[in-house]
Amino acid sequence: MSALLSSRTWLWLFVLALGAGLLVGLSSWGVVESSEARYAEISREMLASGDWLHPRLLGIQHFHKPPVTYWLTAAGIAAFGPTPIGVRVPAVLAVLAQVVLVFGLGKLLFRGDARHALAAAILYGTFPVVLISALNVTTDAYLMLWELAAAYGILRYLHGGGWRWFYLFWVSLGLAFLTKGPVGAVLPLMVVAGHYFRQSQPRRPFTIHHLLGLGLLLGIGLSWYVYLVAENKAFLDYFLWKQTAERFANADAFKRAKPWWFYLALVPVGSLPWVVALLVQGIRTRWAALPQQWRNVLLFWVVVPLVFFSLAKSKLLLYLLPIFPGLALLTVYYLGQLTDAVLYRWYVVMSAVLALLMAGLCLLPALAGPLGIAAEISPLTSLWPAAGIVALVLQQVLWTQVRVAPRLLALTVIFALTLLLTAKPILHQNQLAGGSMRPLAEWLRAHRLDQRPVLVYDEMLPSLAFELNRMPITLVHDNDDLKRETQFEADSSWQQVLVNANDSSRQVYVRRLLRENPVLVVRGELEDYRAWMLPYFPQQEHFGPWTIYYRSW
Repeated sequence: MSALLSSRTWLWLFVLALGAGLLVGLSSWGVVESSEARYAEISREMLASGDWLHPRLLGIQHFHKPPVTYWLTAAGIAAFGPTPIGVRVPAVLAVLAQVVLVFGLGKLLFRGDARHALAAAILYGTFPVVLISALNVTTDAYLMLWELAAAYGILRYLHGGGWRWFYLFWVSLGLAFLTKGPVGAVLPLMVVAGHYFRQSQPRRPFTIHHLLGLGLLLGIGLSWYVYLVAENKAFLDYFLWKQTAERFANADAFKRAKPWWFYLALVPVGSLPWVVALLVQGIRTRWAALPQQWRNVLLFWVVVPLVFFSLAKSKLLLYLLPIFPGLALLTVYYLGQLTDAVLYRWYVVMSAVLALLMAGLCLLPALAGPLGIAAEISPLTSLWPAAGIVALVLQQVLWTQVRVAPRLLALTVIFALTLLLTAKPILHQNQLAGGSMRPLAEWLRAHRLDQRPVLVYDEMLPSLAFELNRMPITLVHDNDDLKRETQFEADSSWQQVLVNANDSSRQVYVRRLLRENPVLVVRGELEDYRAWMLPYFPQQEHFGPWTIYYRSW
């Protein structure tokens, strides 16, 4: 029991350390185009309007995703205001909860061995892809939370737990469906398949609880969809075809097409540094020597989802989050089979590699120019990796822990925290290059221009709307990204915020806007055939790739 309590204590200490690393400086850069800014602005508009069922982006209904992510983000904004920290805190909490759930899954798979479960939780919480999911808000952090909760609930039930775990499975599956649709079932179903495949596990009898659980899934997961379809029958085709089938099969539908091998290249990067140990030990371990349970984890938790997501035409790194719990658990299993002598060799190699990486981060301000890195990096940024190196040296010198495994885990925690604390000043220094319009919004506020009408030429900038806490008016020329789905609008009022500048019938409205002494935001310079607008804007200010046109009071 003392070992279990000790492992739990270390788990919570790790969660606190990781939470601190994620929260420090969390608001030092603005929300980033395009995904994070969309979720932030939709949530801000939802909170302002009080309409929780019809998400709107820059005033126009936007049904690309179910509403759970918007609800949680709006809750963060309600608590902390319309700020980046308000947007990101719920995602950070979701990732910390994921770490705890991986610990729970590890205890089940490692037959109650809390030390191995703790190692899996730490590995998962320090994977770069998991840290990215906490710092750049999308649906994926929340989807992963529900998937892990469902996976833990069903595995706990199948290992002899009570019915409450069975209901956790169905409720979490419903929330996953209400977060991103059917894709939320991938990991939980793979966990069930892995539990039974060639393991001769006893079957749990079918009872009324199964029907009640299915009812919970349908009631929670389909509630929003059914409401909208009842409101407008066109939503049925929209959800089934455009947002599900086309997103999976049509490479051009959402402009996220990537080659089939895209994930094979990114998975190793997303799971550094442990992917090296996993690959080496996986190759060295004969298939026949691998217990059936861990074969199933490899097959159903990693390989099958990897193939499934690779077949999809629309690909982003965070879509692949469901395979990373399996990678963490497999890595701990493989390393757990090694002697302390072999583990120590891994410890020496990883210490050297991570120290070199942190030294490289220290030199980044000096090397950025010669290496052609188009980023502003202050010399003070080197303080964080320098502190990481000091922590690494102190850990080597002062830690008298005889066992090697805890030292390996401490090593990866130090490196992960160093990466987090180094990245945030760089993100702050390169906000415009990174896709945040905060510097531009701050300039408008400083010059008291933020309350004038703000016109944006041929670009969608939800990050600017979020930072100003009000919607700009978009003038459309030929940007395909501005083709909005207006078929669900009840009237034509949306044309007041999305104006076709090529439509001669809208010129009267455009000229009326120009007479209201607005601010015009343009990527680059205003095009020659729009030169007739320039007399309305005698002053200009340049911000990176953007130009602000305005008239002083």
